[in-house]
Amino acid sequence: MVVRVGVVGAGIMGADHARTVQRFVSGAEVTLLADPDLARATAAADAVGCRAVDDPFALVAAGEVDAVVVASPDATHPALVRACVEAGKPVLCEKPLSPTLDDSAALVRDLGERTSLVSLGFMRRFDPGYTDLRATLAAGAIGTPVTVHSTGRGVSSGPGATSESAVTNSAVHDLDIVAWLLGSPIVEVSWNAPRRTAAADFADPQLILLRTEDGVLSTVDLFLNARYGYDVRCEVVGENGTASLREPARLEVDSSLTRGLAYAADWRPRFADAYRLELQAWVDGLGGGDTGPLATAYDGLVASAVADAVITSMHGDGAWTRVEVPAVGGAS
Repeated sequence: MVVRVGVVGAGIMGADHARTVQRFVSGAEVTLLADPDLARATAAADAVGCRAVDDPFALVAAGEVDAVVVASPDATHPALVRACVEAGKPVLCEKPLSPTLDDSAALVRDLGERTSLVSLGFMRRFDPGYTDLRATLAAGAIGTPVTVHSTGRGVSSGPGATSESAVTNSAVHDLDIVAWLLGSPIVEVSWNAPRRTAAADFADPQLILLRTEDGVLSTVDLFLNARYGYDVRCEVVGENGTASLREPARLEVDSSLTRGLAYAADWRPRFADAYRLELQAWVDGLGGGDTGPLATAYDGLVASAVADAVITSMHGDGAWTRVEVPAVGGAS
């Protein structure tokens, strides 16, 4: 059976998800795409050969849609996820589950066991580099980890970015992947920042410290306006060695007495494989197959709790802040 997928959001992320599902994911086809900007929705829909609407909730209710990918602005996620679950339709929601911990907790608490219909788009769990890194740690190849250094840099921040949204929208990937790599939850955080750069009117870069339950101390170096290119790095230092990601550069150029590797302009080329593998695992899971490390709604709640603690530290002069994950009954 082919899963008929509806995609909410026709921006960069939504349009890219639609193309990936249509071209590279077996057992699925995109049948409907929604965006309040109908012209943008139509352009993205035409690229994959499906129909477009301007009402995301009409897409959720449409009979031609079996499952939904939500790739709309962060603040719209809770209402759309709730609508999908109420309609009995599986949903893969881009991170974050919500920009606020209160909304994330309310959603997970209200949906209860029905959160089994919800998956979260923490695609780094499917990136071949990160999965190899996790396997290396599990095998004990570098001994017991003691520190992790996670770096995320971009060319420029999106419109309306704030110090807080940099955490909930960007650093949230690191807040999920560090705990996933170590197999240990983050229990305490501290937020810090140097002087503000000329390219941003908010705190950029940011340096976030994370302490996991196993005692490992991690750094998250986030710089949205680094300008030189999209650059993600991760190194784990163990008692007997280190392990780090290799950037999957696809082109090396020799010219004018220099040798160089090009950086991507954004996240799509760097994580193309991860998105494809994540979407395939999601579709496979709808048919009873293996979902691999696909993140759950509860994983999204945990990441929201860590982000909330980071923002509390941000407004508390960098004080170490405990992570408190709200109780949500049996949804975990």
